[in-house]
Amino acid sequence: MIRPITRRAAASLIAGAAFAPFAPARAGRIIDVKGGGFQPVNIAVAPFVGDDAARTVTSVTLNNFKRSVFLKPIEAPTSMAPPDTTPDLSALKGLDAQFVLTGRSLRAADGRLKTEFRLFDVTTGEQVAGQQYVTESANMRRVAHLLSDAVFSRITGEKGFFDTRIVFVDESGAKDKRRKRLAMMDQDGANVRYLTRGDELVVTPRFSPSSLDVTYMAFTAEGEPKVLLMNIENGQHEVVGNFPGMTFSPRFSPDGQKVIMSLSEGSNTNLYAMDLRTRTTTRLTDTAAIDTAPSYSPDGSQITFESDRGGAQQIYVMSAHGGAAKRISFGGGRYSTPVWSPKGDYIAFTKQNGGNFAIGVMKTDGSGERILTEGFHNEGPTWAPNGLFLMFFRESGGGGGPKIYMVDVFGRSESLVPTPGFASDPAWGPLQD
Repeated sequence: MIRPITRRAAASLIAGAAFAPFAPARAGRIIDVKGGGFQPVNIAVAPFVGDDAARTVTSVTLNNFKRSVFLKPIEAPTSMAPPDTTPDLSALKGLDAQFVLTGRSLRAADGRLKTEFRLFDVTTGEQVAGQQYVTESANMRRVAHLLSDAVFSRITGEKGFFDTRIVFVDESGAKDKRRKRLAMMDQDGANVRYLTRGDELVVTPRFSPSSLDVTYMAFTAEGEPKVLLMNIENGQHEVVGNFPGMTFSPRFSPDGQKVIMSLSEGSNTNLYAMDLRTRTTTRLTDTAAIDTAPSYSPDGSQITFESDRGGAQQIYVMSAHGGAAKRISFGGGRYSTPVWSPKGDYIAFTKQNGGNFAIGVMKTDGSGERILTEGFHNEGPTWAPNGLFLMFFRESGGGGGPKIYMVDVFGRSESLVPTPGFASDPAWGPLQD
């Protein structure tokens, strides 16, 4: 049986003459990701030396960089340099590259895959990063994601996001008889795996930030909702509870020990927190309104949620223990599905104004609202673990089904995330261990 590669194991450095210790990082950030005069960094990527595994590593790495917004990959000449020597920088004339990436990926005698890369600063000619990975051949795509994260972090000064997974709802069948299965994929749409069979209708999955667990809602044939907790590695699941008044799937607390949810009581909907160890619930709001879609701040001290207590759906912030809530959204239209950034700097939201649905972000005090994308129906933003990207799902007019898209937090670039069919309710998981 092939054991899954772990981030710590895959990132272990193997000493060798080909990979001398890389030069210390220069002071400061190489790229200002928030700068008004932003320009992506050009990085030349030489085809990795080796067999089919090398071709896979090269193509996955190039695709990662293309989708990264902050890096602009350039395919370098095949014969530019062996991966164990300083590249011939003269071969990059006319390419306007600021960095060059070389490497190789070969199968060892025992069948394991050995991949190594070197990153060079074109201006100084110095090696600024280098790493070797040894793992089973089946993990070649993960190795490409790991090295992509290493290069992205070295150049931008920000955490990577490539070695992550997305849980989502796979939709098939006629619009009025949709079969909805829980599924999981890599952030680039590869390695799709179905987690449920479609016997029950599933919606709104949510990743735990501290474990391999996912929580989601499932509806029985009679329409009764229940909340389940599933371990995505072994497939084991348990029912957290049956909540006839559930209006929104629970989200985990940052430590993974609690979930926060909304429960309806007559015409009112209030927020509750459940301790997963004791299954005890604590009521957080008590209003004659609809309070729903709660999300914790990354330090667990606050929550953001949507409420119509002021007459229309708006976004509020309050202590994670309850108490007074402060409204932070004041633009035109209705606001919903707020989600706190893992960096703590922004809250993402869905905004409906007229016939358009927009995905946007605002600072946690409500200032600096910025619309990233809008259209016929956009909904359900979810953050990458580095707080620089969002995924959401979109339905276009004309009767088509939903698809998942990715956009960066500054709205510079938007891309479709490939899925086998229609897909909705994405939830971005943490960097894999």
